[in-house]
Amino acid sequence: MPPHMSRRELRAARRADASGSGPTLEERDPARYPGAKGAFALFGEVLLTGLLVTVAGILVVTLPAALAAGIRHLRRYVDAEQSHAKTFWRDWWTALPGGIVVGVASVALAILLLLDIDLANSGALPGGPVVAVIGWAGLLTAAVALLLACGAWTPERGWRAAVHGIPSSLTSDPIGALYLAAAAVLVVVVTWMLTPLIVAGLGCAAFAVMAIPARRGRR
Repeated sequence: MPPHMSRRELRAARRADASGSGPTLEERDPARYPGAKGAFALFGEVLLTGLLVTVAGILVVTLPAALAAGIRHLRRYVDAEQSHAKTFWRDWWTALPGGIVVGVASVALAILLLLDIDLANSGALPGGPVVAVIGWAGLLTAAVALLLACGAWTPERGWRAAVHGIPSSLTSDPIGALYLAAAAVLVVVVTWMLTPLIVAGLGCAAFAVMAIPARRGRR
């Protein structure tokens, strides 16, 4: 026990040390992500983020803005910054105008690809199976591109810069793009299995987008 410190003061100092909100008791490097020290608490925050994204993206065309706000919410959480729900809604409202444009374009592209897949499976086209595979690959690529754009969006950069940065993000980290593809497939699979699981799926997708830069930083 440090000198001149009561047991109550020591317990309070240990809590502040563990949470990252106060001075450390021992000399050591600060945690890289001080807000993500508890696995259970982090999982709960991911689920909360999934719920917020689901509610904010219920109209589908508002989903890009909801994902962008959710990813920023999780970044603030792991950095031990203020990550209240009101900051999520503030980001969502800021991202909404351009996000709706991205959402409409994404929905239109998804409908077009799904129609191509349906037509290919009907047997009306020669080489239908190949066309169907290309269609599914296009859907997956579009989903990855959408996640990358949502992760790159900031109030300062806006959607135009976020969308223009998609090709460089794909080429600079193809393994990360595969991880995002797995996250997109996860959302579809768990939602198909049980619709309410979309909350967990979207939360995990937002977390995956947030975690990819950290994975690159460890290399």
